[in-house]
Amino acid sequence: MISVLLVDDEALIRAGLRMILETTDDLSVVDEAEDGHAALAAVDRHRPDVVLMDIRMPRLDGIAATARIRTRPQPPSVIVLTTFNTDEDVFRALGAGATGFLLKDTPPADLLRAVRLAVTGDAMLSPSVTRQVIHRLTAEDRSQTRVEALGKLEPLTDREREVLVQIGLGHANAVIARTLHMSEATVKSHITRLFEKLAATNRVQLAIAAFRAGLVE
Repeated sequence: MISVLLVDDEALIRAGLRMILETTDDLSVVDEAEDGHAALAAVDRHRPDVVLMDIRMPRLDGIAATARIRTRPQPPSVIVLTTFNTDEDVFRALGAGATGFLLKDTPPADLLRAVRLAVTGDAMLSPSVTRQVIHRLTAEDRSQTRVEALGKLEPLTDREREVLVQIGLGHANAVIARTLHMSEATVKSHITRLFEKLAATNRVQLAIAAFRAGLVE
């Protein structure tokens, strides 16, 4: 059973998310929180596997709460829910350690899949969010030469570079395993090493590294 904490200042949103999650046999909502402070207490109390986190909330917002949650020992995965259209905070959420991004109008089936993927160490990002995040962050870094970006990849093995390219293309672990003819367990091991070598906390940051180095156009 995958335990989920719902964090949103709107009771109607939390009720809708709970209704979706409780249609399954493998997902369980352990608690709800209306702001970041309540979320931190709920994480310590329940030790959930996944947190569905709104960004804009009173007292302590979702970005600050995510950063604090990710400092906990064996922290849960945090999936940020956002309207995104004009919300600059989603970029700061990357640095806070969010592992997934979904728009609030994401279809229920995709929401359920995202929660299950988060537990396995994989991540699901709304396609429009992925495109805008990567475009924004790579555009901001045009002054950095491709040589410098490639230099950061020097510690990687050839196999790790191949996995990095696949992540840059937005592929899930299962697809990477089939494409590179390796087991999913081996893919996860490579990704763990990529996180360590590139000082990344989520797959979007790995994808950005691939874009900046010119491995993915």
